[in-house]
Amino acid sequence: MPDTVRGADIVVRTLRLAGTDAVFALSGNHIMPIFDAAFGAPIRLVHARHEAATVYMADGWARMTGRCGVALVSSGAGHANAVGSLPTALAAEVPLLLLSGQAGLAEQGRGGFQELRQVEMAAPACKAGRMATDVRSLGHDIAALMRIALSGRPGPVHLSLPVDLLNATVPDTPELWPAAADFLPLPAPADARAVQGLRDALQAAHRPIVLSGPSFCRGAHADELARLALATGVPIVGMESPRGLNDPKLGAFAKVLPQADLVVLLGKPCDFTVGFLRPPAVHAEARILVIDPDAHLIERANRELAGRLAGAWLADPLVTIRAAFADMPTQDKAAWRAAVSEAIAFRPATWPGEDVRTDGLVHPADIARALQTYLEANPDAVLVCDGGEAPQWPQTLQTANRRIINGVAGSIGGATPFAIGARAATGANVIAVSGDGGFGFHVLELDTALRHDLPVTIVVANDAAWNAEHQIQLRTYGAERAHSCTLLPTRYDQVVEALGGYGAYVTDARDLLPAIERAVASGKPACINVRTRSLPAPVIR
Repeated sequence: MPDTVRGADIVVRTLRLAGTDAVFALSGNHIMPIFDAAFGAPIRLVHARHEAATVYMADGWARMTGRCGVALVSSGAGHANAVGSLPTALAAEVPLLLLSGQAGLAEQGRGGFQELRQVEMAAPACKAGRMATDVRSLGHDIAALMRIALSGRPGPVHLSLPVDLLNATVPDTPELWPAAADFLPLPAPADARAVQGLRDALQAAHRPIVLSGPSFCRGAHADELARLALATGVPIVGMESPRGLNDPKLGAFAKVLPQADLVVLLGKPCDFTVGFLRPPAVHAEARILVIDPDAHLIERANRELAGRLAGAWLADPLVTIRAAFADMPTQDKAAWRAAVSEAIAFRPATWPGEDVRTDGLVHPADIARALQTYLEANPDAVLVCDGGEAPQWPQTLQTANRRIINGVAGSIGGATPFAIGARAATGANVIAVSGDGGFGFHVLELDTALRHDLPVTIVVANDAAWNAEHQIQLRTYGAERAHSCTLLPTRYDQVVEALGGYGAYVTDARDLLPAIERAVASGKPACINVRTRSLPAPVIR
């Protein structure tokens, strides 16, 4: 007789077959069988303090590894909390699997404990989702969803796990287990029409620009596109920020894009971040090509760009550009490429507000300068930037370091759990920048970092305000109508010290770099609380 396994054992062993070495979890009744199955298993359960943080941690882990991250939460309210972080992963094109406990199959429809329509709840923020219905197919359910998460445009997926399936036992037979190939992305053959169309358009253009989507801004894909751009002379610009063409990392790119006579959306949706590709964001007579793996985005492009679209193909972006650029002669566009590079590299000599100094308050540009110095001296370090105003300043940095930002969804509050996920993935030093509003979302995850020996350093730009919204009030309604966006100048460094971490309080820009160096050297989760001026995010003209 073969040995037997529980459904929970199948879940844990399948995750190991997928190459998962860390699962970011928050316990609850319906997933305790999985916690038990993980006992003694070669898989790390990073036990968080809030379900939303588990998804952000899995997101950060996935962005650093290129593999499918895994978050594990319980049912009902736990699942609902986790769903709130999925739009960030969806917009940033991050592959991750949200595993949620669920009321048992035998109780569903009868008012079971924490019974909820979880699949339907997660659906708008996922590529795919399902509820497991057979213990014998659990491993294959996980493999199939991971494949979907990694295929085409990457993104999050969801699987609800009824507790009676996790407790059920079945004979341990080979049919239970997916093969290694079952986890891999679906192969994407080249579309000959898309390849030829892209090649012909690029060769005919005088000033072409390729805009690539978020998943091409990190890891091996980003490196490959950089090599292709260098080999052919065609500028390829990655876009992953909710600020779009005003992404501080892109410098003055918004000024040069209207000069392009060909704009190629390579897996980059036509959306608000590119001004919907309408003048003045682009020239009215620029030709536009779209290569995308999602049919609904092809349809949207046809609708948005009616009469201006030179071609749109449902095809894998990376496979297409790889084939189109193969053996393509270097384009004689040196002046154009130099103009694009110079625009992206442009930074002003001084930033707005630097002509006035306020004692006891640091200009956020000084945070960026201190980080620039640290990151140049520590090339393996990872930079994480939250949403909001102050974290945009370090996004002006021009370093080769790995980075994570909040992404096109424009969320705030994820920096600390992103950093923990990145640390778990890389073991590298991770420096995150957050505003005081965003930091408050998940400050207790530094307790998670302490318990799991995942030291990260969070630089909190503390202006005692919800500054992004305060700036909207100032711009739109005037200072006399600005209200209800203030916070207390809380000593977050002391909060983190009380948790057992390292804290530093900075009111002078000269103390920033030494504080960062001491925080990292402490080997503890750290908070550098920097009293900053309330200034808008940088806009480079």
